[in-house]
Amino acid sequence: MHKKIGIIGGLSPESTVSYYLHITRTYTERFGDYGYPEIVIYSVNLENYHQWRSRNRWDLIAGDLIAAAERLRQAGADFGLIATNTMHKVFDTVQDAVDLPLIHLIDATVARIKEVKIGTVGLLGTRYTMSDGFYEDRLSENGLATMVPGEKDQDIIHRIIVEELVRGRILGASKLKYLEIIEKMKNAGAEGVILGCTEIPLLVKQNDCSIPLYDTAVIHADEALAYALG
Repeated sequence: MHKKIGIIGGLSPESTVSYYLHITRTYTERFGDYGYPEIVIYSVNLENYHQWRSRNRWDLIAGDLIAAAERLRQAGADFGLIATNTMHKVFDTVQDAVDLPLIHLIDATVARIKEVKIGTVGLLGTRYTMSDGFYEDRLSENGLATMVPGEKDQDIIHRIIVEELVRGRILGASKLKYLEIIEKMKNAGAEGVILGCTEIPLLVKQNDCSIPLYDTAVIHADEALAYALG
């Protein structure tokens, strides 16, 4: 029997759907049947998270994620995912508090990047992901240098995420802005770019760019499927 996957979702609904579809469709493409692992999704209240992080109440975010992980465990999940980049700021706090193994999104992304010889990666995500240091520290521990956009470009990236992408709004003008920022990072020395918000791949695809893009939602979902099958 496959291990049962637990997903803390709703952060946002758009990316949660992408996790579910990628896991199930990848299984069927690989094996030709529909015997993919069982998946339990617990969807949290996204508005609460927006309010808490704007007030710097990461303790409340951690507490809610702990409660969500415990609900997944009670529902029979064998392991879990926090299906968002930004909330990995409190990953260690959550993991230490729950008796449910959680797959770390950043570690999975690092492993994928290290399959090729890249030393410097650009990082796109919410303002918190780009500026709070938790992502950069994790990459640095693994020998990777991180490049983030300037403050003005960070504002653009963050606004598009929270005002458009989490609502499923995919706009051509916003895509062009992202591609311009990625091109700046490439010209400044980035050898690849981490799409460090699980909604960004809804807007920007690998075939839009000449530089490697790392889709953290797909990487995280791939890791979950491998763990469930293993």
